[in-house]
Amino acid sequence: MTTLKEDPTNDRQTPAPIPFLDLVTPHMELEEELVSVFRSALKTAGFIGGRMLEEFEGEFARFCGTKHCIGVGSGTDALRFALIASGIKPGDIAVTVPNTFIATTEAISQAGAIPDFVDVDESTCNMDPDKLREYFETRCVVDERGRLMHREKGRPVSAVVPVHLYGRPADMDRLLDLAEKYNLVVVEDACQAHGAEYYSDREKTWKKVGSIGGAAAFSFYPGKNLGACGEAGAVTTNDVKLARKIRMIRDHGQAKKYHHDIEGYNGRLDAIQAGILRVKLDHLPEWNEKRRECASLYNERLGRAPGVVTPFESPRTRPVYHLYVIRAEKRDALQKYLAENGVSTGLHYPVPLHLQNCYRSMNLPPGAFPVTESAASRLLSLPMGPTLTKSQIERVSDLICRFVEGQ
Repeated sequence: MTTLKEDPTNDRQTPAPIPFLDLVTPHMELEEELVSVFRSALKTAGFIGGRMLEEFEGEFARFCGTKHCIGVGSGTDALRFALIASGIKPGDIAVTVPNTFIATTEAISQAGAIPDFVDVDESTCNMDPDKLREYFETRCVVDERGRLMHREKGRPVSAVVPVHLYGRPADMDRLLDLAEKYNLVVVEDACQAHGAEYYSDREKTWKKVGSIGGAAAFSFYPGKNLGACGEAGAVTTNDVKLARKIRMIRDHGQAKKYHHDIEGYNGRLDAIQAGILRVKLDHLPEWNEKRRECASLYNERLGRAPGVVTPFESPRTRPVYHLYVIRAEKRDALQKYLAENGVSTGLHYPVPLHLQNCYRSMNLPPGAFPVTESAASRLLSLPMGPTLTKSQIERVSDLICRFVEGQ
C-alpha cells in the first residue's frame, strides 16, 4: 500500500499554487530511463515498428488481459480503426453518449458511421443501460433480415460505444446483454481508463477495461494515466482477425510491404513513443493506486460538505481516477474562488456534444439529454495525479468547504 507524500512547501506563508495536473515531476523522476529510449532509437535507427513497438504491444496486452494490442497514432485512430475493422459500414449508426470528448464521435463519423446518443446514468455519468434499452425499443425496429433499424433515419444500428468516463468503468454486463440481443458491435472507449477494473457477473471475475467488448480504444495523450511524450494510442482485442485487420489499416492497408489489400491510413505508433510508454507502464499500477488514495482522501474531506457530491464508486468497479470530478451547485463561482486561491481546476465537459455547433444538423435541442445537461453545468474536475500530496488535497478540500459553507 502506498502513502501520499507530505508537501515540503506546506509551511510557507503563501502556499504554492496547486496545478490541475503535474506532468513535470514524473518525467523528471524517469528522465534517465526516458532519455535512454531515445538513445536506443538513435543507435539502431529504429523509429518505426521494430523491437520497442513489439515489446510495448505485448506488455500492454498482458496488462489489459487481452491477446492482442495494436499501437496506433492516437486514441482517435484507435477508435476509428477498431470500428472500421469491426465491419461498421458507411451510413450505419453507432450509439454513444453526449458527455464525452469529441474524439469519440469524430472517430465514429470518420469511420463512415453516424453518431447518435443516449443519456447517461446520473450517479456515474456513464452510458445508462436503461436509456439504451429504451432507445432500441422505442426508436428502432428489427427488419426482416434481423437488422436493428432506426425508424426515422432508416439506417441500421450496428455499434455501441460506451465511454469509461473519468477512469470509471461503464456497466458493461448490461450493455453487452443488449448488444448481444440485437447483434451489435461493442467497442469500448477506454481512453481515460488505463487499468480500471470491472467485476463481470457474466464471467464471475474481475476484468480490466479493454478486455470486455469486442475491441477497445486507448489514448496515450500526455495527460492520461499512461501518457506518451506526444500523441499515441492503441487498440486491444482478443479477436485475431480484428487485430490483423487493424495492423493493416494503420499501415496503408499493407499485408506486407508494397502489397496493399485495402486502402488504409498512416496511423502507426512511433517506436520512440512505444519505448517511452513501456518505461511508464512499469509504474502505472503504483500511479493508479496513488490516484485511488487521493480520491479516498478527497472523499473523506468533502463527504460532508453541503452541496458537494463526490464521485460514486460501485462495488463492482475499481476506477483509476483519471479525473476526480465533484458536483457543485455554484460550480462556476467555486471554480473562480479556487483559482483566486491558487488552485487550478478543469471542466469536463461544459458543452455536451449534441449542443456543439458542429452537430447542429442533428437537431437535438436543449433538454434532449437532461441528465447530461444538468451534469455539464455542475461538474468540476479537481487536481488529481500521482504526485499530489496529502497537504495539497487537504488545502483544496478546506477551500471548497469554506466556500460552500459561506453560501
